[in-house]
Amino acid sequence: MLRSVYIFLVLSLSLVHQGYCHPPRNRKAVPSQQRDAAADADDVMTQLEKLWQEVNSLKEISALQTVCLRGIKVHRKCYLIIEEPKHYHEANEHCIAWGGTLATPRDINENNELRDYAKRSMPGTKDFWIGVTDIVKEGLYVDVNSMPISYFNWDKAKKQPTGTKRESCAVLSLAAQGKWHDEVCLGKKTYICEYPIP
Repeated sequence: MLRSVYIFLVLSLSLVHQGYCHPPRNRKAVPSQQRDAAADADDVMTQLEKLWQEVNSLKEISALQTVCLRGIKVHRKCYLIIEEPKHYHEANEHCIAWGGTLATPRDINENNELRDYAKRSMPGTKDFWIGVTDIVKEGLYVDVNSMPISYFNWDKAKKQPTGTKRESCAVLSLAAQGKWHDEVCLGKKTYICEYPIP
């Protein structure tokens, strides 16, 4: 269905372009006719732009529904575990390519939901990348959009975060009941993507 709409939009756009941008050569256009044609072309272009935005919105909603069906829906977000281990940056790029980011728990409830979802989905896996890092400034942990975060769930029993420059990316640990610790970003781990629900 989306492909049909796309083809319709492309054909409409090319017809509008031909009809309004290239008037017939065998007659002279009256200036008022040119203005009317230009106004009509602008109206058609505006309508096509609106249609294009609606098509993109439908594509995003369809993709989000697929993600929510495969993952879980919590607190106006969908979460999806990706089983293929990747480096921290590759994991985040993968989430971004699908319209999300690495999951960033904003409170204890979200953290517990992620922990429980991870336990159900991949019980044998110990750690998952989440969207918390201090790559930009040592000791200043932010989300993947470089925005400050106010909720942390560090594993204080293991003196986390360790504070070394090499360990700049956070993981949610099932072995530590959902507590976080920092690790070297180049390690390969499974990860959890987060998709906001409009």
